[in-house]
Amino acid sequence: MKCEVAQENIVLVTYGELPDDRLASLEQHLGECEACSRELQALLAMHEELAVRPAPEPSPNLLTKSRMRLDEELDLMPAHGFLTRLRSNAFAWLGHIQSAPALVTLLVGIGFLGGNFLTRYEAAKQPGPAAPLVVMTNSANATIANINGVSQMPNSEIVQVSYNRLVPETVQGTLDDPQIRQLLLLGTKAATNNGVRTDSVALLAHECKAGHECADGPDGSGIRNGLLVSLRHDHNPAVRLKALEGLQPYVSEDESVRDALLEALMHDTSADVRIRAISMLEPVESDSSVRQVMRTVSTSDDNPYIRNVSTHALAGTADIQ
Repeated sequence: MKCEVAQENIVLVTYGELPDDRLASLEQHLGECEACSRELQALLAMHEELAVRPAPEPSPNLLTKSRMRLDEELDLMPAHGFLTRLRSNAFAWLGHIQSAPALVTLLVGIGFLGGNFLTRYEAAKQPGPAAPLVVMTNSANATIANINGVSQMPNSEIVQVSYNRLVPETVQGTLDDPQIRQLLLLGTKAATNNGVRTDSVALLAHECKAGHECADGPDGSGIRNGLLVSLRHDHNPAVRLKALEGLQPYVSEDESVRDALLEALMHDTSADVRIRAISMLEPVESDSSVRQVMRTVSTSDDNPYIRNVSTHALAGTADIQ
């Protein structure tokens, strides 16, 4: 601190008007500068001397003359400029704000809502992730507990799968990505939500119908096997119907798919699933095992429509023979 600034602060401290944040700097300077220290001691001594003497009261005539001269000088002052009036109005507005806490709360709330809306708008305008990049929200190594969400971006092959480990996580990538496929297969079994299982099976079935890689792996863990498991064991008819859609291209060439359709025709509790299975078996109606099942269904199924369709299918195969 320079001596000029210190002397100004000395005057303020003698009147008790020096802010606390400047007091420490002044004390440090006084400890180093003897001249300023003597200046402070002199001012304090003068104040002590004046304090013991009574202050004379000004006469009424002196006060009246002083007020008149002050009014005359104020009248002679030039008009305030634009910046001065603006500053004065700003201080006056702040004064009104301080006296109206409800208005302050309203303005703060409007500012918060406006900022939140702007943030959401900017986030919505951000470009989507580029395929086939896989983005994970949490890369911690842990056992996957279940799949709790599946969604596909409109007009895109980008699929987002939400799953649980120790904490919820999300992975994003294309349907061709092995990790996405593995999670979708897990979603057909581990998901407790019907909608998640339906979405997982629907996406896998779409891959098979589109002619993409849909073969079983060496350990029987491929997409086709996952659809067969859903057809046989999922308790939701909507999931089983989606599994049938994915298995349709393989009815003629895959005997395990054909057997699964025959099991569904015989034992599935949903009439919609059994009807769909009959229509899918049409290309292989001449197969002996298929005709045998249809004979049984044509006489024993509870649904008259299914019995009728099975009878017509058997009649068609007889004509072929």
